[in-house]
Amino acid sequence: MDKLTIYGDSRSGNCYKLQLLCSEMGTGYDWMEVDILAGETRTPEFLAMNANGRIPLLALPDGRYLAESNAILCYLADGSDFFSSDAFLRAEILQWMFFEQYSHEPYIATSRFIIRYLNRPPEREAELLQKRAGGYAALGVMERRLQHREYLVDDRFTIADIALFAYTHVAHEGNFDLKNYPAVMNWIDRISSRPGYTPMASP
Repeated sequence: MDKLTIYGDSRSGNCYKLQLLCSEMGTGYDWMEVDILAGETRTPEFLAMNANGRIPLLALPDGRYLAESNAILCYLADGSDFFSSDAFLRAEILQWMFFEQYSHEPYIATSRFIIRYLNRPPEREAELLQKRAGGYAALGVMERRLQHREYLVDDRFTIADIALFAYTHVAHEGNFDLKNYPAVMNWIDRISSRPGYTPMASP
């Protein structure tokens, strides 16, 4: 595969997912930093690549583009040990990736966005409070899953783990305390200790 280009924001967990997988796989890519708060995803040039105006965005050498972080993970991991050739295991990996998008990210990632990107404006405090129960519920689901296993699916590191690691390991930046989730914390340490690990960019 020729070199890929990833358009992303270094502070974004969704963009970090791709950086982590590429690091694990040894896949080279060019990184194009995009400032979403400056409106750089709403320009005509960017919208011509992704009509939805969101990052991350993967540009393939043949001129095609692929959006949505978890879809990009599936594409990049296809045929590797980070996905699976078994139909049920692939579906189980996708199950956790859908969980990340619908039951985890709307609470933990959005809270982090309000606090870290928007500097916690007073008018968003009620929204932050409303998101706490959903965020802790998602962490509880992960805790129960990880209590007796090292990784989420098939006891091996897959893109399901990458999808959920991205925002879970910085949940404290969304004001979520992980001290009551020891299995989740051990899982974070396990992933952070992998030889292929690369950290998320610092603030």
